[in-house]
Amino acid sequence: MTKTVRFAAEGGPEVLELVDVELGEPGPGELRLRVEAIGLNRAEAMFRAGAYFERPGEFPAKLGYSAAGIVEAVGEGVSDFAVGDAVNTVAGFSMRNYGVYGEAAIVPASAVLRRPDGLDALETVALWGPFLTAYGAIVDEGHVRPGDFVLITAASSSVGLATIDVVNHIGAVPIAATRTAAKKERLLDAGAAHVIVTDEEDIALRTKEITGNHGADFVFDAVAGEGVRKLAEATAKGGALVVYGALDTKETPFPLWFVPTMRLFNAFDLTLDPDRLARAGHFVRAGVRAGTFRPRVDRKFDLAEIVESHRYLEANGQFGKVVVTVGG
Repeated sequence: MTKTVRFAAEGGPEVLELVDVELGEPGPGELRLRVEAIGLNRAEAMFRAGAYFERPGEFPAKLGYSAAGIVEAVGEGVSDFAVGDAVNTVAGFSMRNYGVYGEAAIVPASAVLRRPDGLDALETVALWGPFLTAYGAIVDEGHVRPGDFVLITAASSSVGLATIDVVNHIGAVPIAATRTAAKKERLLDAGAAHVIVTDEEDIALRTKEITGNHGADFVFDAVAGEGVRKLAEATAKGGALVVYGALDTKETPFPLWFVPTMRLFNAFDLTLDPDRLARAGHFVRAGVRAGTFRPRVDRKFDLAEIVESHRYLEANGQFGKVVVTVGG
């Protein structure tokens, strides 16, 4: 038996339970991992609450995309991994079918990447998800060029901080947006060229000031909602406004003058494509080797504190990744 997180109904963090399950053996194309660390994602809180783009197919439901662990068993047809390999899972599956919150997990081998040399389990669960998202939007789809101005909302999130690193890595200019001044200096220390405090400054006017009235060539937004109107004003003519999250649960308007260059980014388009995922893996590993990609862990919880960890995640006070440790 292994301890695994399940929930029997959609709702708040309190619906999460740590239960004993018989995990069994991996099937064709699958791996079983002994989990060492779990990286929490906003998508998981939304899935738990019934606010995600897909809903559990049955209860009790599984949960979790991002884990670091050691391969315990391989299923039929898996040749790229062996027992004992140190690996990470990425969001390349549906939580209706798989989940990594637990002491062990069975996952599709197609959603597994090897752990980069020199990084431990906690660092790698703060690495892959955020940096794959940043790479996918900024480089793979966005084609951001050196010298471009990139405006990043929710910049103190794990994806926001990874995006700052990726933008700097390719020679573009990261402009970080944060709600209060409390995180301004930390964002500057993290590599932001400029920081806009949105409770105190008009984001569109300040972006125009920073860019010499040009506007941001690329806006990467985790918030959505009514704020996209101001972000549209902050975007340069011919620039792109890309929404990848929904921290604001209110309806998101699509400004009529901006429809041709406003779009949604879905990381699954990258993680479910083997060729694109392989290229992304090479990019992220290169950044780690160069020392320019820095996974940031905000706070650690134990697996037994899974309810508290989700409460903390939803309070939106973190600077980096919220991580749950398993064992040891």
